[in-house]
Amino acid sequence: MLKSRLFWPILVLVIILAINLFVDPGFFKVEVKNGHLTGSLVDIVNRGAPLILISIGMTLVIATKGIDLGVGSVVAMSGAMAAMTIGQSMASDTSLTPLFIAIAAALGLSLAAGLWNGLLVSRIGIQPIVATLILMVAGRGIAQLITNGQITTIYYEPYSFIGGGYLLTIPFSVYLVAAVLAIALFMTKKTALGLFIQSVGSNPEASRLAGINSKNIILLVYVFSGFCAGVGGLILSSNVASADGNNAGLWFELDAILAVVIGGTSLMGGRFFLMGSVIGALIIQSLTTTIYSIGIPPETNLLVKAIVVIIVCLLQSSEFRQKVLRPRTRKPLKKEPENSSNEQEVKIS
Repeated sequence: MLKSRLFWPILVLVIILAINLFVDPGFFKVEVKNGHLTGSLVDIVNRGAPLILISIGMTLVIATKGIDLGVGSVVAMSGAMAAMTIGQSMASDTSLTPLFIAIAAALGLSLAAGLWNGLLVSRIGIQPIVATLILMVAGRGIAQLITNGQITTIYYEPYSFIGGGYLLTIPFSVYLVAAVLAIALFMTKKTALGLFIQSVGSNPEASRLAGINSKNIILLVYVFSGFCAGVGGLILSSNVASADGNNAGLWFELDAILAVVIGGTSLMGGRFFLMGSVIGALIIQSLTTTIYSIGIPPETNLLVKAIVVIIVCLLQSSEFRQKVLRPRTRKPLKKEPENSSNEQEVKIS
């Protein structure tokens, strides 16, 4: 059990949640109010939904030995596109534009952003960190161009349902996360795609010689990462009823990378753990909730995250556990036989 990649992240998540229990005895209380599930645990999952989605896409990108620094900007672009598509045609609290058109426009822009990153990395050969850094900078400029540099507020009930609505007492965002996660798990566990991604991440040249089109695999994971970020942008902008091209999704790319690392996926590519990334995202969201609940200054949020990441990474290292957690045993000294000195005297005589 200690060798499992998921054991230590789950243990850290339980410890973080238990700390809240000492501060607030009703932290684990979940009840139904007005037909909605309410409670701190529900809030953590609901507010962490965008980060979970981004972490799922980031996991597959990192598995190919890549990185996607543009997901935070894609979140801003997606929310801006959806809000402006609805907002420009609103009359009072109704919209002349069907909701599915706004969603399609936002997701289409997100897929185009993922395709752009994938083409730069797979076809042109630019290093992933450089290729995605371009979109990280330019994407926020595009989002601000869409919103004319202003925070666009939108009060449209059907759109608000995406991030703030409930279905069968459960937040609707949870269903979106479950659907995307189910698609990712099916494609990587029930088809050969998961094996291809691991193969490309481990050795792209050997994969090419084995007949795997590594360029298409890399292109696909970046497009999927853009899709996940687009859905996360819809949830985020819907939840706050506004689109902020400058601050929406800010630093989400770093939180997603931390979640993937906490979940046990190596930045060197190869084997990946989707469920570990989901747990890592929940750890980061739980940390944020804990910091605010126990009265720690919010300015220390990044420092606390860094400390927790270091602890989890050290616990996942088998070498560290062997050196620190296991007691060192001294090897017993070999005793010389008692008659050895007598035999030497006989030989000398």
